Amino acid sequence: MSGYLLETKLHAPKPRPRVVQRARLGERLARGASSKVTLVSAPPGFGKSTLVAEWLGQQTAAVAWLSLDADDNDPARFWRYVAAALQTAHPELGLDAARALEPPEPQIDQAIHSVLNDLANLERDVVLVLDDFHMIDRRDIGDELAYVIDRLPAHAHLVMTTRADPTLPLARLRARGELVEIRAADLRFTEAEAWAYLNGTMGLDLGGADVGTLEALTEGWIAALQLAALSMQGRADPASFIASFAGDDRYVVDYLADEVLARQPPDVRRFLLQTSILDRLTASLCDAVTGGGGSRAMLERLDRGNLFLLPLDDQRRWYRYHNLFADVLRTHLLAEDPDSLPALHRRASDWFERDGDRSEAIRHALAGSDFIRAADLIEPAIADFGRTRDEVTLRRWLEALPDAVVRARPQLATALAGALMQTGMLAGVADLIATAEAALEGPAAATHAGPSESERVRLPGHLAMLRAGYSRITGDLPNTIAHAQRALSVAARDDHLSRGGAASLLGLARWETGDLDQAHRSFAAGMASLEAGGYRSDVVGGQVTLADIRIAQGRLGDAVDAYRRGLDLAVEGAGPPLRGAADMHVGMSGVLRERNDLVGAREHLAAGRALGEANGLPKNPYRSRLAEARLCQAEGDLRLAFDLLDDAERVFFADFSPMVEPIPAVRARLLIAHGRLAPAREWADRARVGATDDISYVRQFEHVTLARLLLAEGRVDEAVPLIDRLVAAAQDRGWVGAAIDALIVQALARQAGGDLTGAVGSMDAAFEFAAPEGYARVFLDEGPAMAQLLTLASKRGTLPSYAGELLRATGPRAARTPARRGLMESLSERELEVLRLLRSDLDGPAIANELVVSLNTLRTHTKNIYGKLGVSSRRAAVRRAEELDLL
Repeated sequence: MSGYLLETKLHAPKPRPRVVQRARLGERLARGASSKVTLVSAPPGFGKSTLVAEWLGQQTAAVAWLSLDADDNDPARFWRYVAAALQTAHPELGLDAARALEPPEPQIDQAIHSVLNDLANLERDVVLVLDDFHMIDRRDIGDELAYVIDRLPAHAHLVMTTRADPTLPLARLRARGELVEIRAADLRFTEAEAWAYLNGTMGLDLGGADVGTLEALTEGWIAALQLAALSMQGRADPASFIASFAGDDRYVVDYLADEVLARQPPDVRRFLLQTSILDRLTASLCDAVTGGGGSRAMLERLDRGNLFLLPLDDQRRWYRYHNLFADVLRTHLLAEDPDSLPALHRRASDWFERDGDRSEAIRHALAGSDFIRAADLIEPAIADFGRTRDEVTLRRWLEALPDAVVRARPQLATALAGALMQTGMLAGVADLIATAEAALEGPAAATHAGPSESERVRLPGHLAMLRAGYSRITGDLPNTIAHAQRALSVAARDDHLSRGGAASLLGLARWETGDLDQAHRSFAAGMASLEAGGYRSDVVGGQVTLADIRIAQGRLGDAVDAYRRGLDLAVEGAGPPLRGAADMHVGMSGVLRERNDLVGAREHLAAGRALGEANGLPKNPYRSRLAEARLCQAEGDLRLAFDLLDDAERVFFADFSPMVEPIPAVRARLLIAHGRLAPAREWADRARVGATDDISYVRQFEHVTLARLLLAEGRVDEAVPLIDRLVAAAQDRGWVGAAIDALIVQALARQAGGDLTGAVGSMDAAFEFAAPEGYARVFLDEGPAMAQLLTLASKRGTLPSYAGELLRATGPRAARTPARRGLMESLSERELEVLRLLRSDLDGPAIANELVVSLNTLRTHTKNIYGKLGVSSRRAAVRRAEELDLL
C-alpha cells in the first residue's frame, strides 16, 4: 500500500457540515469519554463512522483512527496498523510496538505490552477508533483486544464502529460500567431529525406529513433517507413518489439505489459502475480505469451532489464510496457487464504499478484473474521480501495464484516454500521444493516462458538451502548437513543470502552434534555472507548465536565481544536501533552475573528493558526472563526466580538453535538446590532422562541435572558413573562450559563419598578451565557444600589464590552489598518515598494523593524505580527492595 493510501486508512472520513443537530447522541458519546469502550453497532447505512468523526472533531483528545478492511484480519497486520494509527495521535506512541511487529516473526505480545506502556505514559486523553471492526473475525485478535481493554489507563478510550457485535466480553464491561453502547435504535433519525436532514441538508421542501410518512417507511434509516432524497431531487411531485414505495424494508435500499442509478445521466452511471472496483478513488486513477478524462470534475460533481462519496482528506484528493452504495454498484456491474471486469482491474493494476504501489497492483491483477500478470509482479518483489522478511504477505499473494502457475515457475514455488517455513507451516514444503527443482530442469510451461538464466544460476543454491532449513526444522540432522553443504557448493559466489543461510544452518547442525569449533567457524562464515549482502538485522541476531557457542566453549570474553559487536551493528546509523539491541544487553548481563558482577548484570538487564522487548529478537522475552531468574538466584530471591522461570516458559520461542538448556531443567536444578526433590523427580520422569543414556551434547545439561538429582536422593551408585562419563565426554570434545559444570558435580559427589583428594582434583580441573575467564557463580550457587570444597582447594589445590577469591565471595551478602550500595546511590529520595508507599496497601490514586502529585507523575516515578531495580511489577519491586535492605 502506498504511503498516501495508508494515510487514508489512518484518518477519519471528513463529514460535511450538518444541518441536523443530534445532541442526544453527542451526550451519549461524551459519557463514553469516561468509560473504557464506546461501541457503535448497527447495520450498514446508519451513519456510524460519520457520527464518530463529527463528535471527535469537537473534542480536544488526541485521536488515532484506523479504518479496517478484510486484509487486516491477521493479528500481526492488525496490530501493525494499530501502532501506525497511534503514531498519528502522538509521534512517540506505538514506535516500539511497530518494531516488535516487524517480519519475519512479529512479536504480538511484546507489541501489546509496549502499546499499553506508551498509553500509560501519555499525559493527555487519547481515543483509538477502530472503524468497521466487523471486518475482524479472528478470535485471537478479539482476545488480544480484550486484554488491552482490561489494562487501558484512565485517559485512554476505545471507540469501535461495527455491523456486528465483536467477540469481546461485553457483558463484563457493562457490569463494570466500562461500556457505552450506541445501536441502530439510537442512530435512527427521529421525525424532527429527518425533517432537518431532508429539508436542510438535502435541500428539499417537504411538508410535515410527507416527512412523517418517509420517516415511518424508512424507520429513520439514514441511508434509505439519503437515497430517497436523491431520488426526489428534481421531481415535481415528491408526495407521489413517497406514496409509490413501501413494504418490506429489506428491499428498500435495493429499490432506492436502483432509483438513484436510473436517474443518473449515462456518463455518471458509467463512471459509478466502472470505478466501483476501487476501494479508494482519486482523479488520475479513475481516468486510468475508465479510459477517459475529466474524473476530477466528475468526483467534485458527485461530492457536491451528496452521492454517497466520502472524502478521505482535507484536500479532497482521495475519496471512497459508502460501503452500502459500493456493494450495490458492484452488483450492477457484475450483472450488466461482467466481461468488463478483467479490463477494469488490469487498468487499475497498471496505474498502481506506475504509482509505485506494487501491493495494490498485485491485488487488482488477482481480482481480475490476470494471474500471469500477478505472477510477473510478484516475482521481482521476492528479493525485497527476503530483506524485510514479510513472508506473511508474500504467502497470501502466492496462495491466491492457481497452483499450476506457482508450480510452473520455480521462483514462485521456491518463494512459497520459504514463506511457508518462515510462517510455521511445513505441509507441502518438500513437494514445492521438489516441484521447483523439476521446473528448473524441465521445458518452459505454457503459463511462463521459463526461468531466466539468472534464476537458473541462483535457484539451485537457494533450494538446497531451503532443504537444509526444512531438515533442520524436522530434526533431520544428517540431511541438514548434507543439503547445507550442497547449497554452499552450488550457490553463486555473490548469492549472499543462500550462502549465508546455508553456512549458518551448517553451523547450527554442528553445534547440535557438539562440534563447537566447526559450529563457530561455519556460523561466523554465514554471518559474514549475510553482512556482505546487506542483511544487517540478521547479522545482529546472529551475534547471540555466536556468543552462545563461545559460552559453550568456555570463552566468556569472546562472548562479550560478540555481544558488543551486535550492539554496535544495532545502533549503527542515525535511525532507531535495529531489533536485537536489547538481546545484547541481556547476554552481557548473563556473562557479568557469571563473573559475580551482579550490579553490572542488573544494569545491563535494565538497559535491555529500557530498549524494550520490542527492540529484541523473538526469543528475547524468554531469554531476558531466564537471565533475570538466574540473577535472582544469585541474589537469593528464590520466589521471584521461580516466578520468572514460569514466565519464561510461558513466552518461550523455539528457533533454529538447539535448545541445550531447557527451562524445565533449569527449574529442576533450582528445586534440587533447595531440597524440593519430588517435583524435580517429576521433571526427570517427564524428560525421560536416564543414568545409562548415551551422552550427547544437546542433552548433557539435562544429564548433569539428573546427576545432581541422584546425588540429592542418595543414589550415589547411579550418579557417579553418569557424572564420570559426562566429565570425560565434555573434556574430550571441548565442551568447556559443560565440563566446568560436570566437574563441580563430580567434586561434590567425591566429597559426599569421603574422597576429599579426588574432590580437590576435580575442583582443580574445573579451575583450570574457569580461572582464565573469571567464572564464579557456577561455583558460588552451590551453597555451603561448595564453601567446604573451596576451603580445601585453597589449602591443597593447584590454584589456591583463585579458590581463596571464590571463598571470600561466599561470605554473608558478599555479592549483594555492592548492588545495594549502587541502588541506594541511584534511587532519589522521592523514589525511595514512592517505594515505601508501594509496600503499603494503597492503590495508585491513593499513593498519588498521599504524595500530592498527579497519577501520571506517580507512573513516571514507578517506571524509573522498576528500571533501576530491574523488575516489571509492584510486587517484584517491593520484594527486591526488601532483599536489598532498601526499605
